[in-house]
Amino acid sequence: MKIDLIVSQGRVADRVPRMIEGAALVARALEERYGLQGRAIGTFAPPADDDWSVSLPQAEETLLGLGAAVTESLRAGRLPVLVSNTCSASIATLPAVAREHPDAVVLYIDAHGDFNTPETTGTGYLGGMVLAAACGLWDSGHGSGLRPGQAVLVGARDIDEAEHDLLAQTGVRVIPPQEVTGENILRAVGGAPVWIHIDWDVLDPDTAVPAEYVVPDGLLESQIRAVFEAIPRERLVGVELAEFNAPTDEAVAGAAVAAILDMVAPAFEDAPARQPVRQPVR
Repeated sequence: MKIDLIVSQGRVADRVPRMIEGAALVARALEERYGLQGRAIGTFAPPADDDWSVSLPQAEETLLGLGAAVTESLRAGRLPVLVSNTCSASIATLPAVAREHPDAVVLYIDAHGDFNTPETTGTGYLGGMVLAAACGLWDSGHGSGLRPGQAVLVGARDIDEAEHDLLAQTGVRVIPPQEVTGENILRAVGGAPVWIHIDWDVLDPDTAVPAEYVVPDGLLESQIRAVFEAIPRERLVGVELAEFNAPTDEAVAGAAVAAILDMVAPAFEDAPARQPVRQPVR
């Protein structure tokens, strides 16, 4: 299956610098290793500590572009791989997955629940409301359609009380870090197609990949790779990699990118040698 590498390069509720740079670094490494050509979407804007009601309309152009790119890729029978600066980008992509693959299970691999709504959020951060929007608990303006029973939170351990109640009420499954094994992942997805979303803060803070909103007692890199190894390649319908806050030290950044590529390698094992050229990432 051909791979479409889609790269978010516009601000989507970024609150700290170097998230857009992090997405570009990972994308370039994937391009070089697998002979891909990334499609960059969005125009750079600096981070800001703003409320979701401001950051959501500010990101509209980027979100519409990302949603359209994922939809196009899925309809063409290709494998979209989205490298994004923040989880907020998935407000536009998860509804596309639900529309094109209504039977797909979404493995939402994140330290947080991202299941707040405008009524429950304590921070106003758009990234903390992504999965709830996709499941239709609030209207982001970018669609919904993901059935809560088709969503599985993997590695989540920092969940607000209101989120906990909403997750329980809607039936979203949660697999805590200590239970993340290939066998448990396969049991959770059954025979369904699978979309994998990863926020790198799901990892333990002592791993090689830095993230901004770290939480102790996270997943090991080997557990992330085990997830990818467990999913049969033909059942993987897409991947999202989000929230790599690129270090300014080139050696540290290089080690982090190498770790990321190693963890996700099973998704690319049969990638073709070369893809059509489309808007290279710079």
